[in-house]
Amino acid sequence: MATSQTWLLRPFQERSTQLFLGVLFAALALVTFLHLFMPEDSALHVSAYTVTLLGKYLCYALLAVAVDLVWGYLGILSLGHGAFFALGGYAMGMYLMRQIGDRGVYGDPVLPDFMVFLNWQELPWYWQGFDMAWFAFIMVLLAPGLLALVFGFLAFRSRVTGVYLSIITQALTFALMLAFFRNEMGFGGNNGLTDFKDILGFDLRSDATRLGLFLATGIALAVGYVVCRAIVTSKLGRVSVACRDAEARTRFLGYRVERVQLFVFVVSAMLAGVAGALYVPQVGIINPSEFSPLFSIEIVVWVALGGRATLYGAVIGALLVNYAKTVFTGIMPDAWLFALGALFVLVTVFLPKGIAGLLQKRRHKDDDQPGAQEATA
Repeated sequence: MATSQTWLLRPFQERSTQLFLGVLFAALALVTFLHLFMPEDSALHVSAYTVTLLGKYLCYALLAVAVDLVWGYLGILSLGHGAFFALGGYAMGMYLMRQIGDRGVYGDPVLPDFMVFLNWQELPWYWQGFDMAWFAFIMVLLAPGLLALVFGFLAFRSRVTGVYLSIITQALTFALMLAFFRNEMGFGGNNGLTDFKDILGFDLRSDATRLGLFLATGIALAVGYVVCRAIVTSKLGRVSVACRDAEARTRFLGYRVERVQLFVFVVSAMLAGVAGALYVPQVGIINPSEFSPLFSIEIVVWVALGGRATLYGAVIGALLVNYAKTVFTGIMPDAWLFALGALFVLVTVFLPKGIAGLLQKRRHKDDDQPGAQEATA
């Protein structure tokens, strides 16, 4: 019991984790205060739109942490995490659609509007149970986790690695995108799922619900970060790094590399599913574009910019890139992708360890100063 408690509490003893959680919760408290207590005509007031936008950024940050877990510490460059994100989003979207009931355009108490429009006579079997919140929340974890389990078992058992594994993950998300575009799949086709009304009985259009979702996303990011730090600082994390740096030698030492890879991959997929589930009620829509391979590549850019194998670097990269995307798509919408590609190239050439690596280098430089050494002595 003591060992398990130490394993769970170890991240809280790290300075980086304490700093990350402190900054995160301080930011959540500050945004909440400025939204609730500052007058709307004040320059310091945070509008409901900005709260929702920040919640969207935090969802992306949790997704980036999930990708950094497998790429930074396991060496698996996944270009398919957008699929796990979208599956979690669709599970939440199905629950939100069932909550609409007879308030839809066609007034059907059971069938969503798009099914009525397509002349569906009954609810498909895989939509059963999504009228219950607990079932939907389980599926948020189970759907991406099960896909990652099956895919990872087949890939890792066959020892598919490197660029070949990256291509296969990209093909997986592209195949799912094409499948979800079909109306016959029963997920809204090209339009996806939208026009949500409430979640857990709370109106999604109210400012209080938006603020609650923002805070829930921040708490989910904190929990996801701590879980990932607990994994990477444990024996499992050390074995994961060994698999990344010397897989053949790790196998020679007797470790079941494929089991380590599979476990970490499934945990990462579940975290991505949670990020997708929190994303949908805040944005108000989920459609097959979330399966786009380009989106999965963007996630990798976030992690590369922030810094691999740091976790907090992935959060920094996700926040910076998406803020820049929000700003520059209004200024130069046609050239944004070129700017993103140029940013990735510049970071790869001049900051191979990302922003986190630059911060670590500066900290080590400060520690090497004579004054710091004398103070330590």
